[in-house]
Amino acid sequence: MRYGSERMDEGKQRIVQELVPGKQITLAHIIANPDKILYEKLGLNPSVDYTRSAIGILTVSPAETAIIAGDIAIKTSGVLLDFVDRFSGTVIITGTVSQVEISLQAIMEYAETKLGFSVCDITKT
Repeated sequence: MRYGSERMDEGKQRIVQELVPGKQITLAHIIANPDKILYEKLGLNPSVDYTRSAIGILTVSPAETAIIAGDIAIKTSGVLLDFVDRFSGTVIITGTVSQVEISLQAIMEYAETKLGFSVCDITKT
């Protein structure tokens, strides 16, 4: 979460922003049947397997939780783990729509019940 505070100094506005990490999943989204150009722009290889018809995106805090989320994702279905960033908390997976959905549901359940995280709804486009 970002919090800001303002202070006036000699007619100048000063904004202080601070990142306050919490135990949360702030984004869990499935892109069903993305266009090939989206794979390319993300640096993913769409020709690895043409049955991979979905991209799953996850943002977690603290960021190191991305490692756990990636592990759960690959253990719960046949998804590919395409990107994990332990500094920003971003995870990107690809697979069929059902594989990606199963993986995201497993991650959300584990984070909420075992880790005590606050989780968002899984969205889909």
